[in-house]
Amino acid sequence: MKRKIRVLVVDDSAFVRRAILRMFEESTEIEVIGVAANGESAVELARSLRPDVITLDVQMPVLDGLSALELIMKECPAPVIMFSCLTGKGGEKTLRALEIGAVDFVDKSSAGGAMDIGVLARELTGKIKVAACVDLEKLHGAARRREAAPVSPGKARSVGTEVVVIGTSTGGPPALQHVLSRLQHPPCPILIVQHMPPGFTTSLAARLDRNSTLTVREASDGETVLPGNAYVAPAGWHMRLRRTDGALQVWLDPVSGGHLHCPSVDALFESAAEVCGNRSLGVVLTGMGKDGADGARAIKKAGGRVVVETEETAIVYGMPKAVAAAVSVDAAVPLYQVSDTITGMI
Repeated sequence: MKRKIRVLVVDDSAFVRRAILRMFEESTEIEVIGVAANGESAVELARSLRPDVITLDVQMPVLDGLSALELIMKECPAPVIMFSCLTGKGGEKTLRALEIGAVDFVDKSSAGGAMDIGVLARELTGKIKVAACVDLEKLHGAARRREAAPVSPGKARSVGTEVVVIGTSTGGPPALQHVLSRLQHPPCPILIVQHMPPGFTTSLAARLDRNSTLTVREASDGETVLPGNAYVAPAGWHMRLRRTDGALQVWLDPVSGGHLHCPSVDALFESAAEVCGNRSLGVVLTGMGKDGADGARAIKKAGGRVVVETEETAIVYGMPKAVAAAVSVDAAVPLYQVSDTITGMI
């Protein structure tokens, strides 16, 4: 019989702790092996219990979630899922937690009597299963600190790249920061889809902007996209491209169109293929699932190029693997070579 995933639950809310205990009391896959109400207790229990996964609240007494996360990553590393919210500086703190080493997060903005336990249980169950399979060495970024080797730009093209479109999910925020911080004034705009709940993409864009020489912002409907700028799709909206009087513009569309995620990597990539054809470059980084595979097919069919992150560094090798299985990619490289690969191709 397969061993259950052993989870440590850390939250200062007694309601949330009880809710999570009830979620998994009859689970055949997940077992709650301990609970803690503050960060100090969390670190002590992480040391003694050695859980497979930890759920960790951001705001707690005695020792806050970020401080506890730093200690856990140094002393007794484990995959961590943060429980965060959008109130105050919640989004910024969540992104900081992902930088420190958290695998993912759950938005608990609605915590309290109105919390939808069923929705939370489904989301948390899926994220715990993914987190339990994460390679901690990748999580700590050991591969990213290696010296980057020279990268071949691939086949020479007679036409330049008009747009770079990037898709990512689990593990994406630190991966995006790594890539964008190393791109120096690309001669075309960059459009990004990161799977996130509403509200967090604003904080993500602001953080990427502070840590990059590029101008990074959350995209607005109808704006013209410019070289040297990066645009993050707002959560809850598909980001597509259209051409008006020769200029590329953002088109934000709330209609699902049959896509599982909103924003969808497929929707962005398919739009880039339709509007920019062989002058489009698609890049797929770490993430769970297969969003981006259909879009990569569209880009390749249009004569464009596709790059994926390799399993060597991808926190979750789901999306890149699906793309590599769907098309003949032009480059498959570890994260520390993605920036150089993009530069070489454009």
